[in-house]
Amino acid sequence: MQVETIAQQTYDLKKELKKMAQQIDQALVKALPEEEAIPSIIHQSMRYSLFAGGKRLRPLLALAACQAVQGDQNKVMAAACALEMIHTYSLIHDDLPAMDDDDLRRGKPTNHIVYGEAMAILAGDGLLTRAFGLLAEAAFAEAKGQSAEVAQRYLQVITEIAQASGSQGMIGGQVMDMEAEEKAIDLPTMEYIHQHKTGALIKTSLRTGAILGGGSHEAIEALSAYGEYLGLAFQITDDLLDIQGDTEKLGKPVGSDEKNQKSTYPSLLGVEKAREAAEEAVQSAVEALEPFGSEAELLRQLALYLLEREN
Repeated sequence: MQVETIAQQTYDLKKELKKMAQQIDQALVKALPEEEAIPSIIHQSMRYSLFAGGKRLRPLLALAACQAVQGDQNKVMAAACALEMIHTYSLIHDDLPAMDDDDLRRGKPTNHIVYGEAMAILAGDGLLTRAFGLLAEAAFAEAKGQSAEVAQRYLQVITEIAQASGSQGMIGGQVMDMEAEEKAIDLPTMEYIHQHKTGALIKTSLRTGAILGGGSHEAIEALSAYGEYLGLAFQITDDLLDIQGDTEKLGKPVGSDEKNQKSTYPSLLGVEKAREAAEEAVQSAVEALEPFGSEAELLRQLALYLLEREN
C-alpha cells in the first residue's frame, strides 16, 4: 500500500510542531516547582527528564485534537502538560535496572544514572502526582470562574487519564510486557500489550483535546479511532527503529528489545510485513479524519510523518 509522503505536502509540519512544542515547554516550566525549591534535588531530577528533549507527542496530540474540533487551546494546555508529565514519569521508571535497565534516554544519561535509583523513582512519583494536581487545579479554576461546563469536562478527562495510565492501561501494558519477556507470545497478546502500554495514553491525549475543546460525540469518537490507529503505527515504527535505527538519532540504545528478549511486530511478522502493517495503520488513521476539514491537517500530516521518522 502506498501512502503519500510528507515530502509531497505543502503543509510545513516541522515548523508547526516546533512552534507548538515551544508553547508546551513554556507552560511546563511554569507547571513545576523551580529547581531551587526545597528539596531542590527532587525538582532538579524531575526537570532533568522532563526537559531532556522529548518529542512532546502526547501534548501535541491533545492540542491538535482541540484544534480539529475548533476549540480553545488555552483550555487544554494544563492537561497537555499533565500528559507529558505522566509520559515522562513512565520513561524514568521504564529505564530503571528493575525494568528495561537502559542507560540512555533522549540522547542523555537516564535519570537513575545521574541521580541514583531512589531519586529517579521519586522523580517519577513526583511527576505523576504533579500531573493530577495540575489537572485538578485547572478544573477548580474553571469552576471558580463559573465555567461549570468546562470544569465538568475536566473531571471527565481526569477520569479517562487515570484509567489510561493505571493498571488497566499503561501500567497494565507494562506488566504484561514484563511477563512476556523470554516467552513466545502470539499477535493478539502483543497487540493487547501495546494497546495498553503505548496506545492508551496516545488515544486519551486525543480524547482529552477533543473533550476540553468542546467537540461533539461524533468528533470525539472519530479522533478516538484515529488515536487507536496512530498508536499502532507508532508502536510498529518504534519496533522497526529498535532494529534498524541509529542510536545517535534515536537518543537511546538500539537492540534493547532483542536484549530483553521481547516479542515485537518485526519478530512476529517479519520486517517487511511489519512495515506494511504500519502503512495500513497510518492509512486507517488518515481515513478516520474524513469528517474533518483543514482544521485536522496537522493530525493527518503527523500520521504520515510516522512512516519517515528517525527518532
